[in-house]
Amino acid sequence: MANLKDIQRSIKSVSNTQKTTRAMKLVSTAKLKRAEEIAKRSKEYSVKINQVLSSIAYQIQEHKVGGIESRYFANIKKEDVKKVDLIFVTADKGLCGGFNYQTIKSVNNKLETLKNDKVKVRLRSIGKKGSEYFKFKGIELVDDVRGLSSAPSYEEAKTFIDKSLENFLNGDTDNVTLIYNGYLNMITQELKEINVLPIDVSKIEKIEHPSMIEFEPNDDESILESLVRKYVEYNLYYALIDSLAAEHGARMQAMDAATNNAKEMVKNLNLKYNKARQESITTELIEIISGVEAMK
Repeated sequence: MANLKDIQRSIKSVSNTQKTTRAMKLVSTAKLKRAEEIAKRSKEYSVKINQVLSSIAYQIQEHKVGGIESRYFANIKKEDVKKVDLIFVTADKGLCGGFNYQTIKSVNNKLETLKNDKVKVRLRSIGKKGSEYFKFKGIELVDDVRGLSSAPSYEEAKTFIDKSLENFLNGDTDNVTLIYNGYLNMITQELKEINVLPIDVSKIEKIEHPSMIEFEPNDDESILESLVRKYVEYNLYYALIDSLAAEHGARMQAMDAATNNAKEMVKNLNLKYNKARQESITTELIEIISGVEAMK
């Protein structure tokens, strides 16, 4: 027969856990709403800077002899890629379901693919969870930044991505790829893999409303280079904001599931407690009646 005090202790413990998970869910919900608003505003700027870049690049591509002469737009064939900078973003905290696992799994798959293609990979980590995983596996990280994924900062993002930018321009790496878990809606996250550099010239299309920016022929490359830098820096910054919103959504879901599981567990423990209490009372009654019968 189950000990009544042990069951009571379990009920109290699970109830306290339920209160904690419910509070964490409410906190994540509030943070998600703020992050969602920031992500929406940031996406508008991201879309606009992409449009301006495409417009200027298209004009140069169409009107300049020889097209775009910039390593940013280098047409590197897949078989010529020998070194890749792989940037990935995970959370600094856990308790968010499979949010971090999905990103880490995607990075592992990418590493395996590149390894089979005999491509050297340099990992750059943003976020504690991914960093700890790969360090535990004994995989070297070229860059490891913590605290940035939980509190995105444009200046810190710029400092981080500038290292990859310089390495790309110097020829130390042939490709820069970004992997992170992005926000789709309050209950869904979307794993994203973005080819940051080089920018694919074949995907540059003439936009319907071209940019109103006017520039001299001699200035086109310098303007384009400046714009590409801004484009790359802001893409990482937006990825951090997008990832943070997704993280809060995942944590809200995980805490909601934990709260519901705790509620169900308390219900089952109460049933178990009542059953054990009834068994205890029944046993005591039988002992009393047996004692009375023995005295007759």
